[in-house]
Amino acid sequence: QVHVVESGGGLVQPGGSLRLNCADSGRAFSNYAMGWFRQAPGKEREFVASISIYSITFYADSVKGRFAISRDNAKNTVYLQMNSLKPEDTAVYYCARSKYTSASWKEEDFGSWGQGTQVTVSS
Repeated sequence: QVHVVESGGGLVQPGGSLRLNCADSGRAFSNYAMGWFRQAPGKEREFVASISIYSITFYADSVKGRFAISRDNAKNTVYLQMNSLKPEDTAVYYCARSKYTSASWKEEDFGSWGQGTQVTVSS
């Protein structure tokens, strides 16, 4: 059974940075794409970024140029580096393991989800 656990969330001022970590306890981590999604209060969950098994990345337009997703297969971990944070980035951030090898923005392509980590951007 796959367990995905996020960490690294917190409170940060606008313009600041955070790095989210996602540890995946499942087998064959390197054979699956991974992704990050977020859900702000009162809104539906939305795609943020994803990375394929070949480290090809895909980003939502709202975070492109500010966020960077990466993976370390030796540590079964995927990261989300978030820079130039804005108040509208405030949300619970979820990590998920894809069912496939390619990066995707579709929630239905992801089969294992973490519990989420809160990111709050406020002065």
